[in-house]
Amino acid sequence: MKIHTLGRVDYLPTCQAMQDFTAARDESTPDTLWICEHPAVYTQGLAGKSDHILNAGEIPVVQTNRGGQVTYHGPGQVVVYPLIDLRRAGYFVKEYVYRIEESVIRTLAHFGVTGHRVAGSPGIYVRLDDPFSHAALTGPRHPADPFRGLGKIAALGIKVSRHCTYHGVALNVAMDLEPFSRINPCGYAGLKTTDLSTIGVSASWQEAASVLGRKLAAHLAP
Repeated sequence: MKIHTLGRVDYLPTCQAMQDFTAARDESTPDTLWICEHPAVYTQGLAGKSDHILNAGEIPVVQTNRGGQVTYHGPGQVVVYPLIDLRRAGYFVKEYVYRIEESVIRTLAHFGVTGHRVAGSPGIYVRLDDPFSHAALTGPRHPADPFRGLGKIAALGIKVSRHCTYHGVALNVAMDLEPFSRINPCGYAGLKTTDLSTIGVSASWQEAASVLGRKLAAHLAP
């Protein structure tokens, strides 16, 4: 799988380039990962509701064709767009999501952090009181607050066209987290968002991007 590190790039032209790449690819087009960082932007998924954007302020809001609700991209976040032919890879969308989440979990483990899945809520979460604990989340989550005690550290939003994927995953490394407070992240009011820096991990954007890229390349392979 090819890995292209794009650096900091504007969201809209990158999104258009993904669509163009996907529309033009054929059976022989190599799968690739685009790794980048975006200037501050809110992106709204197909199911996104405008009332989940509480106060965008000066940050632009962009409507996209990915799944999911509103999220925030900004400096200090590693964004990876896997451009994968799922039919050639030999697995379906549900497993694709699982493999992306597993790649994030393995990336966090590289830095000593335990990542968790929450049923029905794509993305990866960490215990805010002890992100380095290896204990599993046990028992049912609180019905009124399934994210109690957790912070979201990675968000997913994908699109599949003609069995080929674009959009992808965002891992928070060392960000200004304030813009997340102006939205209901991924449609959940009050959902706390965190990053590696806040939970005590000192890692550069380049280091986190390199580890996540390697994990995705390995776990998304056929």
